[in-house]
Amino acid sequence: MPSTSELVAMRRAREVAADVLLADGPNPRVGCVILDAAGTVIAEGAHLGAGTPHAEVVALRAAGDAARGGTAVVTLEPCNHTGRTGPCSEALIRAGIARVVFAQPDPHAVASGGAQRLRDAGIDIESEVESDESRALNREWSTAVSRGRPFVTWKVASTLDGRVAAADSTSRWISGPDARRDVHALRARCDAVVVGTGTVLADDPQLTVRDAPLPLTGQPLRVVVGLRDIPTSARVLDDSAPTMVMRTRDVDEVIAALGDREVRHVMLEGGPTLAAAFLGAGLIDEVVWYVAPMVLGAGPSAVADFGTTTIAEGVRLGEVRVEQIGDDARIVGQVQQREAHVHRDRRGTWTDHRGDEPAR
Repeated sequence: MPSTSELVAMRRAREVAADVLLADGPNPRVGCVILDAAGTVIAEGAHLGAGTPHAEVVALRAAGDAARGGTAVVTLEPCNHTGRTGPCSEALIRAGIARVVFAQPDPHAVASGGAQRLRDAGIDIESEVESDESRALNREWSTAVSRGRPFVTWKVASTLDGRVAAADSTSRWISGPDARRDVHALRARCDAVVVGTGTVLADDPQLTVRDAPLPLTGQPLRVVVGLRDIPTSARVLDDSAPTMVMRTRDVDEVIAALGDREVRHVMLEGGPTLAAAFLGAGLIDEVVWYVAPMVLGAGPSAVADFGTTTIAEGVRLGEVRVEQIGDDARIVGQVQQREAHVHRDRRGTWTDHRGDEPAR
């Protein structure tokens, strides 16, 4: 059983991890607190993003020789993998740590196995301590790694009657300034923002984080999907963020390509057609819907036909939360598991702009 000091340290480790402003991938948020043999905190550390030292290494460096014989309290199972950084399990062994308390087992097949390596070295292990709280810290990352595809959040802004634009195609601004700032904060948590060519041609969005703090990982990848050409002057092709143009209508191909880039959290901001394609393929995990106190009576609906014919085939949400954001309502819910109703296989090509390469 974890001691009182270890439980306090675990809560502090989560705080340290949460304080780092990161998008949801490719690496998780992790915090580590080092206790000496008497249970006193001597150091703490957090992971700052892909390619930087892991939380355990940061904390061990801060603790120095005082870590010997102590306890490492970590929000995620120490890794046993050599990638951009060395395995944390070996760092803990070299530092002379006597006990490791961790929350969430690592769901990543490549990085897992750290706990067994530590046990083999004679280190006492306490696992799954307040694991639900730590999983919540990395909900999207954990889901993506477990499922083998990015977690997809569909963002919608509509009127009370479900319109995303007026009959003359004007859509600025359906939602109010508070809701738009909230969208930027959501965008800052995502690794990629996906729209269709129709949205680019109609609205010329920039798709960057502007009205929220920019994460250490930088601007999200902008992804444009569709077969229509977009002008070279489009704001989505400017130098403010990397962009990938995918000349395809196959959303399975889009998700596979983003998964290959280690994208863990996708924000879908496309129009009705792209939303229908994702819904039909069963690729939406979460819905964030901003409803403005307005009725238009005409104009495009939030989603096009994706193949449902009866109430039973509709997409239902669970864990629904409703909150007022300025004059608008924000509805957040998790898509209940359902099989893909429609499958499209229209292969295409994709292009990275400004030489942006997948993370490895």
